[in-house]
This record gives sequence, structure tokens and C-alpha cells, in this order.
Amino acid sequence: MSDSKISNSQEEDEKLGVAHQDLQGWVPRMASEEEIRSAFEKAFDYRGDLTITLRNGQKIEGYIFDRRADSPRLKECVVRLMPKVGGRLTIPYSDIAALAFTGKDTAAGKSFEAWVKKYKEKKAAGEKNIGIEAEPLD
Repeated sequence: MSDSKISNSQEEDEKLGVAHQDLQGWVPRMASEEEIRSAFEKAFDYRGDLTITLRNGQKIEGYIFDRRADSPRLKECVVRLMPKVGGRLTIPYSDIAALAFTGKDTAAGKSFEAWVKKYKEKKAAGEKNIGIEAEPLD
């Protein structure tokens, strides 16, 4: 596949909302309503754990599996997550002081184009019985 086709494919992915940014380690600024909403949309698409700091200082690490952000009133929006310690929690956006992308994004770099690139590199190096194995999830 040519570089232009890969580039076009990546552009299409971005238009469709399936491209993954490297967000691991990012702590978004959440000063405005727009920044808060944007951060939680990215958090929902992130395929790794996040750390949420509540306004009371409590920190919760877990995976965000849902959010309800369709209300025009921010205090009615919630995020739903599975904490590492088990169970499920629903937390109103208004109770959250900070958000950090602390876990490894298991979807980052896992596009078909990345797989083909690794395959071609191994083939060019003369390797036989080429197989690209999945990385452990840790």
C-alpha cells in the first residue's frame, strides 16, 4: 500500500472518529464546560484505564464504559466506569475535579496499516513463517 493510500485511510479514520490519539499520560485541562465535555468524549474512546479525582480528593482508577452527556446542563451529565477494585460507578461530571489518562491504551497503534507495516518489515528482513502476534494486555 502506498504512503498516499495509508494517509488517505488515516484521514478517513479520523473523519469516522476511529483514529486513536496517543493520550496515555495526558491530564486534560478542564476549566470550561467545552473542555470538560471534550475530555470525557476522549476518555470514552480511550481503551485504557483512567484516574478520576473527585472534588472531595478521592481518586478512582478504572475503565470508562459509558457516559451520558446529552444534557445541555453539565451537572446532569454523568460518566460510568468499572473501577479496578470491581463493581460499577456512575459519577456526575460536576463531582469530578481532574481526569488523567493513566493506563495503557490497548487500541493505540493497532490499525490494520500498522500490522501490514510490521509484516512487510519482517518479510523484507528475510524472515520466514511470519506471524504478527498480539501484545499482552498486562
